[in-house]
Amino acid sequence: MNDKVNLKKVFILFFIVAVACMPFSNGEKALFVVASDELTDVPSNGSLDYKIDQLLEDERLDGAITAVSIRKASDGELLYSHDGDIQVHPASNQKMLTAISALETLGPDYRFSTEVLTDGELKGKVLQGNLYVKGKGDPTLLKEDFDQFAKELKQQGIHKIKGNLVGDDSWYDDVRLSTDLNWDDEWNYTGAQISALTISPNEDYDAGTVIVEVYPGEKAGDSPVVNLTPKTDYLTIVNKAETVGKGEAKNISIDREHGTNNIIIEGEIPVDGSRSRAWRTVWEPTGYALDVFKKSLEEQGIELIGNSNVTVGITPEEATVLTSKQSMTIEDLFIPFMKLSNNGHGEVLVKEMGQFVHGEGSWSKGLEVMREELSQHDLNMDSILLRDGAGMSHKNLIPADQITKLLYEVQDASWYPVFENALPVAGEPDRLVGGTLRNRMTGESTKGNVKAKTGSLTGVNTLSGYVTSTDGEKLIFSIMMNNYISGSMTPVQDAIATVLAEHEFE
Repeated sequence: MNDKVNLKKVFILFFIVAVACMPFSNGEKALFVVASDELTDVPSNGSLDYKIDQLLEDERLDGAITAVSIRKASDGELLYSHDGDIQVHPASNQKMLTAISALETLGPDYRFSTEVLTDGELKGKVLQGNLYVKGKGDPTLLKEDFDQFAKELKQQGIHKIKGNLVGDDSWYDDVRLSTDLNWDDEWNYTGAQISALTISPNEDYDAGTVIVEVYPGEKAGDSPVVNLTPKTDYLTIVNKAETVGKGEAKNISIDREHGTNNIIIEGEIPVDGSRSRAWRTVWEPTGYALDVFKKSLEEQGIELIGNSNVTVGITPEEATVLTSKQSMTIEDLFIPFMKLSNNGHGEVLVKEMGQFVHGEGSWSKGLEVMREELSQHDLNMDSILLRDGAGMSHKNLIPADQITKLLYEVQDASWYPVFENALPVAGEPDRLVGGTLRNRMTGESTKGNVKAKTGSLTGVNTLSGYVTSTDGEKLIFSIMMNNYISGSMTPVQDAIATVLAEHEFE
């Protein structure tokens, strides 16, 4: 063992304070403090097998299943496999399977669309008929997009609508949550409901969520101030919290009541305290998008008159398109999708593949497309179980050897540079470059070198991707830990990736 490393282990106890606003598989967009586990020695001598075997002796892995697979990127040769044929849960490594399938099926230039239509006609300044908003899966719609729709309608001479405002989300089915999503995860932004007509609160594009901010009141005893982004009346704030005296502890919880759009605020926030902020999912996001659009119309002076209602329905085939918008390309969407591990994007892509290939925007049809695409890469599909697109399911299964084989096979695809560019990059501080690896593997050999997808669920931690060794050998790796109860697996993963980065082949 290296004496300097041992001295560090004896004398150094350090904490990494990371300020992050990025989505993980089951994380929070909030300030968080991470205490590092015991430093992991990186073996410097011996064969590659020996070095990794030594790392897998770590006591943190006792009782867990650890699958490790390493291949040469040049020819796919399997260099190392420890339980690489065991079917394990991938967590957000599942997103790589979804991304590859979507790039093959839809292509990097594919865009989602949204249309605003009418079945009526303009008489004077009054639109005599219904106004339809037909969503086709775009997870990147923002309040400003609805503002632009409203401005364009105003420019067309529409000042009043004598008809209903109708949201059409029929591009996808009405199943909002993936099969295995835990019911107590559905309030958090990582478990947002999927609708073909939805809205995101900011440019992380967490569709179907709202940002809730809680600020202290003016004096102790006042109710805290609660703001929503975007502003909407679709949710009800139930403010049970209290402003307390200067210097007192802050303890604010922000929850959404299951099955409702009641946002429950509880706890205490001091007069001099900082805001509390959380992303919370919206129950039935189609209605949420409609409410925001209605506000955009009102801000442009366009009002619903008569007995007009806001409702959900189907756009008639003969309806006329008044305005529309196309999303960014999938190539651009893959940056927040993969770098920030956006679960909603994974599930939208599954449904879009089902709609594109089979004319049915459902999980069953989309996963059928994924199975068909993945089977084209000579994988053992009997060893792979696909249950969703994002990796939240504890029933997804794939062996590590199959992941590295897939990552080898796709290198010749025309769209491969798009896929590789979307992977998080170790140690790069820009969150849209480093993503979920921006605070990991910051050493000289790994920073900017390790490009890999992270994954995290309760009892599951995974890391799969690419790294180039000291002597220029590009390697493919998959490290998948399952069934552990406590502790962090990332130090072991990072040590294995460091071994690969620093290894010299004879």
